[in-house]
Amino acid sequence: MKTVKILFSVLSASLLLVSCDKDDIKLPDNPKVTTGVFALSEGSVSFPSTTLSFYNFTGATTSTDFYFNANGSSLGTLGNDMIVYGSKMYIVVTVDSYVEVADAKTAKHISSIPFEKTAGGNREPRYAVPYKNTVLVSSWDGTVAVIDTATLNITKFITVGTNPEQMVVAGDKLYVTNSGGLLPGIDKDSTVSVVNLLTLAETARIKVGLNPCFITADDNGFIYVGTIGNYVDAGAKLFRINTANNTVVKSADTAVGKMVFHDGLLYATGGYFGSPHVRTLNPSDFSQTRANFVTDGTSIATPYGITIDPANGDVYVTDAKNYITGGEVICFDKTGKRRFSFSTAPGTSPNTVALVK
Repeated sequence: MKTVKILFSVLSASLLLVSCDKDDIKLPDNPKVTTGVFALSEGSVSFPSTTLSFYNFTGATTSTDFYFNANGSSLGTLGNDMIVYGSKMYIVVTVDSYVEVADAKTAKHISSIPFEKTAGGNREPRYAVPYKNTVLVSSWDGTVAVIDTATLNITKFITVGTNPEQMVVAGDKLYVTNSGGLLPGIDKDSTVSVVNLLTLAETARIKVGLNPCFITADDNGFIYVGTIGNYVDAGAKLFRINTANNTVVKSADTAVGKMVFHDGLLYATGGYFGSPHVRTLNPSDFSQTRANFVTDGTSIATPYGITIDPANGDVYVTDAKNYITGGEVICFDKTGKRRFSFSTAPGTSPNTVALVK
């Protein structure tokens, strides 16, 4: 979620059980995780309502409160991102300001890494990416944390721009979108930080449009940045950057949200101001190869996240619907035809899918 939105959700009965004695709770048994997908639903910003769902390919069954069933406790308030790296999953919880580390197969709690400022207050972590036995986490306080995956300690905070959001690793460089989304009025950041991952220091900032938030990389040495604008007199844009010299080589006035590169194309949701569809774009000139990736008439109310299985080209789209009722994850084959879907209810606003194989 780009900026904090006050969303109203119905608190599930399972979450109400958090206040009870765990010894008195008979939790459902989670299925054994073999192959399937985890889906993170961010929930409301007002109370702990982040949930983790698991869709099991074997039997086509869904467990919609997988973390709670495994631990008897909630994930917290506003789970914004999740990655599975090695034997662990890392769940970024923004409002409660911590990263939850759990077993990737059982979701059993391993550690909660607090994101607190030295002088007090919360850093408010946002997104995570893996890199060579570390997990890098951006935070709204203008830093990227380096987590050692063996010790689960934060070894360094790297200073970047204002209110960083999504990141991508390209070679031994990290590119960080600096949104400035929490700045008052129409003043926003307009840069992408370049971090040398060998020295763990910022080396440059690339000027793009106002309020950059979304980013992905291709396999040809280019990254793509989606900017939102300032909501008043600066519109959304899409940028292509050459990582060899960190220069902008293409820009276009088009609104994108979450993006992923696969098989020579950019797959992009429309974000807050763009198309209500998932589009495919030519990465070289941003020409639209398909205005709506979906070819069988399947309706997606609010495309909120996108993940592609590189093995078979399956496209997973999370549908936040109205941000209030339970969301849905829809899997399409590479031709845009629906394969299956599952509800994340009571979880609302599903934003991230992680494949388990």
